[in-house]
Amino acid sequence: MNNKSSQILIVDDVADNLLMMQNLLGKEGYCVNTYDNGNEAIASILASPPDLILLDVMMPNLDGYEVTFKIRSQPHLPYIPILLICADSSQNLANGLDLGADDFLYEPLKINDLLARVRSLLRLKYSIDAMEEMTKARKDFISRLANDLLTPLVAADRMLFLLQKGTFGELKPEAKKAIAAISQSNQNLLALVNTLLEVHRFEAGSKRLVRTRFNLTKMIQQVVEELKPLADAKGLCLTYSQPDLTPIKIMVDGLELRRVVTNLVGNAIKFTDSGYVKIAVVQDVESVSISVEDTGMGIKLSEQATLFERFRTGNHNRGGSGLGLHLSHRIVEAHQGSITVTSTVEKGSKFTVHLPNSV
Repeated sequence: MNNKSSQILIVDDVADNLLMMQNLLGKEGYCVNTYDNGNEAIASILASPPDLILLDVMMPNLDGYEVTFKIRSQPHLPYIPILLICADSSQNLANGLDLGADDFLYEPLKINDLLARVRSLLRLKYSIDAMEEMTKARKDFISRLANDLLTPLVAADRMLFLLQKGTFGELKPEAKKAIAAISQSNQNLLALVNTLLEVHRFEAGSKRLVRTRFNLTKMIQQVVEELKPLADAKGLCLTYSQPDLTPIKIMVDGLELRRVVTNLVGNAIKFTDSGYVKIAVVQDVESVSISVEDTGMGIKLSEQATLFERFRTGNHNRGGSGLGLHLSHRIVEAHQGSITVTSTVEKGSKFTVHLPNSV
């Protein structure tokens, strides 16, 4: 850790305290800025975030707790450790810690304690920064890899389609069967890459929803028609119901919501060997709920809490990439909704999407 690169901001309304801490930390090689009130300090932090904040609790107008709250309420700010400094041990510092402060010291300050706290919090800061950089680099790598895979996969899909159509000459039955299998595998991989790219767009904040007044009833009926052959092939009863036949229309991104419903119904069919898959929609004044219920293998309670995380596939031999539910969760959250699951092993599962009833 290079002290000279560490930017420390001190906020205290007592000039002597500011001068003492500035001189002490300056001699240690830190770059120190000072403010005597919370409002100016917050403006400085928003304009140029420091690496560490030393914050007096008792200040007029805006005290240390309020400054801490305002800093932690800014989602665009990087992580900045906050060290609270208070006059005596009679002050309840639990409030400050609950608001997001990281540590505290009581006055009169002991030099060794102060320097130890500063070094410790800066190590924490740089460790978190390093982890965030690694995460960002991994996500960028996945995005670049997915984009690089997309072009040859699309080209291969087109070429296989032409082969199946006989564009390059009639094929023997054995060749047609082999090409059909290759084409299906290629389409599965293409779907996986597209899903991965969609996940990256949501996580990078570059995904923008296109909301329109969308006919939810018609969309679900179309999904049922498209997936019914898969259910029929397994002998499953695929049904859709809603209290009445009046079309339900809500303000959503229809393409993204269709992706969610298709994923949930497709998963239900995939993990159900006998019985049924039921889709139901209920609308009230405040919300619309879409539920997909099956009589499949179910999900262990220990797995349900992490089911919507990336690459969570469950402990079974039919797991996919673990991206479909994560993407569905992201899409529903972007609509200010929620998605929940209830499940019993060997009895079935029920996924429910709750969306605001915006018409």
